[in-house]
Amino acid sequence: MKQIFGLLVALLSLVSAPVSAGADQNAKMREVIDVYSEIQRLPERSVPPLLMKNAYGIAIIPSVVKVGFVVGGSYGEGVLSVRMADGTWSDPVFVSITGGSVGWQIGAQSSDVVLVFKSRRSVDGIMNGKFTLGADASVAAGPMGRKAAAATDENLRAEIFSYSRSRGLFAGIALDGAAIQIKHQNNEQYYRQPYIAASEILDGRVANPPETSRRLRDLLGQYSR
Repeated sequence: MKQIFGLLVALLSLVSAPVSAGADQNAKMREVIDVYSEIQRLPERSVPPLLMKNAYGIAIIPSVVKVGFVVGGSYGEGVLSVRMADGTWSDPVFVSITGGSVGWQIGAQSSDVVLVFKSRRSVDGIMNGKFTLGADASVAAGPMGRKAAAATDENLRAEIFSYSRSRGLFAGIALDGAAIQIKHQNNEQYYRQPYIAASEILDGRVANPPETSRRLRDLLGQYSR
């Protein structure tokens, strides 16, 4: 079992190496923008507008790679943005998501993951260190489309709503056990500021953020009115 797990870790490292190297965070931001734009272009299969309007934060993580051979694992990198006091969206911080499972499975798959945070509590948990979905906060498959929006708060009590897109299919998905962490080095590279804290970014204290950050903020604002 240890040998299989070691092989799995090696495979995930190879697949995710270009992203983990952080050579071009602007490229990752463009991917984030493209993924969210494509998802929200289909009103009946998108994240409900009411959910986005009342959300405190959102994480968009493209190309989460899942590899399985008896022991399964997944890894991906993306960004997290939160609602600021004036109602606009913050500059993003870079995050990673990591998950694992055990069972008879084999193969590889890449999916885009979207997490919608209803309150500040869960985001604060991520800011304070490693945060596990389902353990540190309840997570549920998110409702879909405009018609589902009205039932969101009445029927689902989760702190976080999760979605996944694989091979063109976008749907709510359960992600219990996945861990989310801040990628501090990626933040420093993207904003070109050594030792910048994630809290500084989310509080709007970044001077002259990159153009892709503005594009993402505008896009989130467009779909959360």
